[in-house]
Amino acid sequence: MDGAALQAGRAHAGRERGRSDARLVREALDGSSRAVERLFERHWNDAYRAAYWIMHDAAAAEDVAQEAFLSVLGGLDRFDCRRAFGPWLRRAVVNRAIDHTRARTARREVGADVLSEQAAAVAVPAPDPDLLAALAALPIDQRAVVVMRHVLDCSPTEIAAALDVPRGTVNSRLRRGLDALGVALAP
Repeated sequence: MDGAALQAGRAHAGRERGRSDARLVREALDGSSRAVERLFERHWNDAYRAAYWIMHDAAAAEDVAQEAFLSVLGGLDRFDCRRAFGPWLRRAVVNRAIDHTRARTARREVGADVLSEQAAAVAVPAPDPDLLAALAALPIDQRAVVVMRHVLDCSPTEIAAALDVPRGTVNSRLRRGLDALGVALAP
């Protein structure tokens, strides 16, 4: 399958998922616990991965992803069903992960830059330690954009909407972050 066909297939699957997510949101608003479970099953891995890649701490990432899910579920009445649920949730996760990381950095917690030992127990494959260290060295704004673009496969437009910044800001943060990673990971 060529790249264009693969991209078209992903776009179609995303539209179908979005339509069924909108149905699940409506059912959840009507009190269906099964609809809430289905939304959780569909979006948990992406939510957790987003938090983990930004925070580099398995336990904190799980807490942040859960908090974001609960917050989003509590605000379903404000959700516009014409939009996709996944980006709305990712925005909540990424913003909470950024806030948590900034707060942790401000408190200068011991071990904040070290990969949690619990990561080995997580179903998400552990990334290359050199890459994690290089990501951890990036400013949080650049780290979030790089993770959203290259780990979560968000478009620059989606990232701009999720972080509530102009697309040009996303592009410049992405370029600066990738340049810094290139220098840090150079042989």
